[in-house]
Amino acid sequence: MTTLDGKVALITGAARGQGRSHAVRLASEGADIIAIDICADIATMDYPNANSADLQETVRLVEDLGRKIVAIEADVRDAAQTTKAVDDGVATFGRLDIVLSNAGIVRLGDGPDDEAQLWEDVVATNLTGGWNVTRAAIPHIQAGGSGGSIIFTGSTAGLRPTPTTSTGAFAYTASKWGLVGLCKQLAAGLAKDSIRVNIVHPTGVASGMTMNEAMTKMFEQAATSDSNALATMQNAMPVEILQPEDISDAISFLVSDRAKWITGVSLPVDAGFSIR
Repeated sequence: MTTLDGKVALITGAARGQGRSHAVRLASEGADIIAIDICADIATMDYPNANSADLQETVRLVEDLGRKIVAIEADVRDAAQTTKAVDDGVATFGRLDIVLSNAGIVRLGDGPDDEAQLWEDVVATNLTGGWNVTRAAIPHIQAGGSGGSIIFTGSTAGLRPTPTTSTGAFAYTASKWGLVGLCKQLAAGLAKDSIRVNIVHPTGVASGMTMNEAMTKMFEQAATSDSNALATMQNAMPVEILQPEDISDAISFLVSDRAKWITGVSLPVDAGFSIR
């Protein structure tokens, strides 16, 4: 038997990057997977989101491990859409034990012209999306009567600010600090049900969010000046960027019985970024 045999894990933003890595890791440990992703671009972002083919690749990787997976395209900004996706996924497997609220977006560069919409999109995806997912999922975990684990994907931006005044950075930082509050409040409220709630704060991680044309331009600018948000984003340890699997290591621990008494914790997985 593996550590998560018989468990079901729901993961948002599961089509690529950290979400896909978490799905593969938990499947390798015995869990069946409910994978949710928007699989569509958001106009105010300056990089492409994952697509349907990416989500199907996650499906293939999980099935290659001999586990079951249901993949659903849904937008976590939409409460009704999110609730239906969660309910449909749980109906497939009959239970829910683990929730990884991982879907997130960022825009650190200038623009777009409609800054109000940019703010709305980032906060609605990162923070309201986390609320929508957990609100839909918690009754299913409670129905199982054996506790569970909820983990939010935070950010080092939820630990300390960066010296930039772009609307996208403001929205991203605010959303990640908001997730910390949501995590703490849910941890306090759900402790009686043995449902643990924690938040992991990665530094930069190689994914579609960071490995794209817009970010490449910002990194090039940061190498020659201090004019953008990335200029001060350096890890203390000698690694420029982490891999999704590095974050999955922490997720694997937090959802397991090895962490059965850990709740309400903000865990940096940041190569020392937050202590610089």
